[in-house]
Amino acid sequence: MQMPIPLTRDIVLVGGGHTHALVLRKWGMNPLPGVRLTVINPGPTAPYSGMLPGHIAGHYTREELEIDLVRLARFAGARIIVDEAVGIDQDRRLIHLKIRQPIGYDVASIDIGITAEMDRLAGFAEFATGAKPLDVFSERWRDFRSAVADGQKRPRVAVIGGGVAGVELSMAMAHALGRDGHDPDITVVEGTGGITGVPAATGRKLQRAMADQGVRFLSDTRVEAVTTDGIVLTTGDTIEADLVVGAAGAYPHRWLADTSLPLVDGFIDIEDSLQVRGDPALFACGDCAHMSSHPRPKAGVFAVRAAPILYDNLRAAVTGQRLRPFKPQRDYLKLISLGGKSAVAEKLGFAVSGPLLWRWKNRIDTRFMQSLDDLPAMQQPDRPEYLADGVADILGDKPLCGGCGAKVGGDVLKQSLTRLKTPHRDDILTGPGDDAAVLEVGGKRQVITTDHLRAFIDDPWLMARITAIHALGDVWAMGAQPQAALAQIILPRMSDDLQARTMDEIMGAASAVFADAGAAIVGGHTTMGSELTIGFTVTGLVDGPAITVKGAQPGDAIVLTRPIGSGTILAAAMQMAANGRHVTAMLNEMARPQHDAALTLTGAHAMTDVTGFGLAGHLMTICRESNLSAVLDLEAIPTYDGAIDLTEQGHHSTLFQPNRESAPVFGPDSAKAKLLHDPQTAGGFLAAVSPDQAAGIVETLQRQGHRAAIIGRFGEGPAAITLQ
Repeated sequence: MQMPIPLTRDIVLVGGGHTHALVLRKWGMNPLPGVRLTVINPGPTAPYSGMLPGHIAGHYTREELEIDLVRLARFAGARIIVDEAVGIDQDRRLIHLKIRQPIGYDVASIDIGITAEMDRLAGFAEFATGAKPLDVFSERWRDFRSAVADGQKRPRVAVIGGGVAGVELSMAMAHALGRDGHDPDITVVEGTGGITGVPAATGRKLQRAMADQGVRFLSDTRVEAVTTDGIVLTTGDTIEADLVVGAAGAYPHRWLADTSLPLVDGFIDIEDSLQVRGDPALFACGDCAHMSSHPRPKAGVFAVRAAPILYDNLRAAVTGQRLRPFKPQRDYLKLISLGGKSAVAEKLGFAVSGPLLWRWKNRIDTRFMQSLDDLPAMQQPDRPEYLADGVADILGDKPLCGGCGAKVGGDVLKQSLTRLKTPHRDDILTGPGDDAAVLEVGGKRQVITTDHLRAFIDDPWLMARITAIHALGDVWAMGAQPQAALAQIILPRMSDDLQARTMDEIMGAASAVFADAGAAIVGGHTTMGSELTIGFTVTGLVDGPAITVKGAQPGDAIVLTRPIGSGTILAAAMQMAANGRHVTAMLNEMARPQHDAALTLTGAHAMTDVTGFGLAGHLMTICRESNLSAVLDLEAIPTYDGAIDLTEQGHHSTLFQPNRESAPVFGPDSAKAKLLHDPQTAGGFLAAVSPDQAAGIVETLQRQGHRAAIIGRFGEGPAAITLQ
């Protein structure tokens, strides 16, 4: 029997820049056994700089512009942490993050890019936006373009900085606004005598292209301040603008200055091996790095060329092998967009322009993005030639889902529970069938429940947070106040150092969730196994009768507090078919506590949380126990973004079919209707509330930030679910 290879080293990639994206792809093609790879980035995607002007001009969609880091990380077998790095402790080898606790590393690499935020310019932070970071700028540009279309803003733009970036963006914005039917008013302000960063011949071509599109270029002009009305020049003149963009150079991220990293003009000083000077455990690459032996301008071409070297050297750093040097080329081809589908090509002082060059640039850019999008199919282990009868049916054609998608079917569990012979105890007020058991202890009512989840993401911190909230859902759903928790943790086989880091992440995340809920972790049990599994046994106290699934009344409104579709998205993510933005948004929702929603629903006649048996399964439980029927308004049911499309593509959880058989629904069999049987993890509350109170309750829930809705009504029995 082949044992899983234990994890012994942590390699952490800080930032999702071009170099790290290419390293992730190469790692997925040839991973190093024993390494836990982590990528940290502020968002689930990273924009490709080469296509940004085209996106601003409207030639590329947002999806075409962005590298899906969530999908790429899954391909690489890496965990992705969506958070922002704000510091580094080189002595303790810790990456400090904006939201969560620090991440430990054995070897790390920094590829966080640059910013164009001009902090020293008065009013810039309040009234302007930098051209970098790219994701921030592209988001604000989309908002501005929409506001202009709605008549809320005028198509007036001022660009501070007349280098290649400012010139490219100015023409891209002019093209997009003109295509939208507006008369754009765009001004580029440059402090020197002409366009910087290009030879004179190229500069003249670019100035003619700007003039042809009505873009004003003001040279030898300096900006004094940015205001709500635009920019104020040192001459006292004002250029009115509804959008001010900073593109006057490349600035390092501010937090680097507060570290012990060796810096050159604020950028990380690196050796030819891409190692940070004086620290063999730390690498840096891309625009945030400075190679003193081979200084080069900030350009994506160098980041791309550095990727194979960084990949090899990261592996060498944790295997004791020799590192390779990186020697960037002296000159490179510059392809500069001219707004429309035309471009200038410049190298060695020679420049030509025309539509053919834009097509060449487009081919280069799309080929790069395709290399990060068209990932090879993940290989599944070969099945033996001969299998016992029934094995193939159980295995199916999809891997076993994690989270609640791994639960045993409801009918199997129900049949097993009915065969139990349990002694009668007066202090056990409710038994199997509800969210938690209700006990009488010393004249008080205590609820007790247990839950555990197989990991569906390679992030122990986030997995622990979601599991804690999932386990607390049973206590909250019964109207109880959480009291205490016991943890049950199964870690994959790993070194002592990685065990300690992993347990710190798990217990730190879980402790914060339980503490916020007013409960304490009082102990638990840990062991090693084949995969990460996290569970909690939770108790809670309730003053009066607990809310159960038996109290719904005819005419009650059915209220749901959270979208459905998480099982489908997670199943698709396992096969790298889900959109990274959708996955991240769903995980953020799942990681949000619901104690405020539970308090708002204190007066519910019946309540449960929607988990493994799906919305239909849990609704059917209320119907059966309350002897009622239910009519659902399918359009009113909230779903996670992307879930319906993935269902239409044939994706579903491995628990979908058992759920469907256990709780049939009468009505149309659409993609959205199928999601009624989708198993949820850390799902929302499903409550029966008085019809005269339902609208007010939902309004309160929505003010609290929950995507709550009235999704149907209860009627006279027998138990059945019908779609309206």
